[in-house]
Amino acid sequence: MWVMVHLALETLGPRCSVLGAVLALALLLPSAALAEDQVAYGKALVETNCARCHAVGTTDESTHPEAPPFRTLSERYPLDALEEAFVEGVSTGHPDMPEFQASPQQIGAIIDYMDTLQPE
Repeated sequence: MWVMVHLALETLGPRCSVLGAVLALALLLPSAALAEDQVAYGKALVETNCARCHAVGTTDESTHPEAPPFRTLSERYPLDALEEAFVEGVSTGHPDMPEFQASPQQIGAIIDYMDTLQPE
């Protein structure tokens, strides 16, 4: 899509640079909104399925002593490696952790949310 926008701007010349900027912004805004929705969906999923044991926010503490806070998971595992664990069904972790099955869309949303929690 960006290639088509670029080619159109080259064809139309410099007088269309403002139009190009507006067009690019219009194309980016829906993506940003979708990303925010994805993160919000991931947050809702972990609050519903994980928060009884894990800290799922930026400052809360895990209620289960063996359940790591989600904001520290990147210190133990690359977040993209967790995606594979979710695909296979998380059945390991702390000993009394329930098995968790999620759809690919849910997994993506959870990973996107977890990514927002990790220290810079």
